[in-house]
Amino acid sequence: MKHPLRPFYTLGLVAFLVGASVVVAEGPAVSQEAQRTLTVIGRGTEAISATLAQVSLGVEVQGRTAQEVQQEVARRANAILAVLRAREVSQLQTTGLSLSPNYEYTNNRRILVGYIGRNTVSFRIASDRVGPLLDAAVQAGATTIDNLSFTAPEATIAAAQRTALQRATQDAQSQAQAVLSALNLQPRQVVSIQIGQAAPPPKLFSVRAATMADSTPVVSGELQVEASVTLQISY
Repeated sequence: MKHPLRPFYTLGLVAFLVGASVVVAEGPAVSQEAQRTLTVIGRGTEAISATLAQVSLGVEVQGRTAQEVQQEVARRANAILAVLRAREVSQLQTTGLSLSPNYEYTNNRRILVGYIGRNTVSFRIASDRVGPLLDAAVQAGATTIDNLSFTAPEATIAAAQRTALQRATQDAQSQAQAVLSALNLQPRQVVSIQIGQAAPPPKLFSVRAATMADSTPVVSGELQVEASVTLQISY
């Protein structure tokens, strides 16, 4: 009685029974070398001039009645706004407006002695014009300069970020080449890329109007734009 042909699989070998002879063929490989990778982090920076000043200033008034305080705050605030508009500042807006009672404590008793009114505005101006403008604002009635920081136009920051990224990429490549060369290995290809970047933090200053000199010197300086690039490279 004749039997049908039946395949047999043993340890990756395939055997076929043909008549009285046996033909053996090797099967496909079942293991591959694991991919080896090196991860490096490159960093880059680019310095830009801080050509814009972001300013927050205002007026604070104390008085006996709420009405007189509010009227005086409004008078001074309008005078300050007239100065700012004449200097053609940008992004001018009111950022704070308040009127609150002012108390004193005597013999564990709270006594109303008057009211405190505040009006605060913020704006942007070229950094080389901010000193004279602060002097003019104080002369117009400003009593507080709450914040002074320096930044740069968005287009300038974006261009600096691209330059910082290029430098970070070159730094990562240089690190990888140095390591692999020292080990007598050759890079094959970039497996993954991760990018990290941030806008430069504004340079902050705090100034009190009462301590300002007749002519206020202001130096904006530079901002540092930073970026990082993480490369995973096979070898």
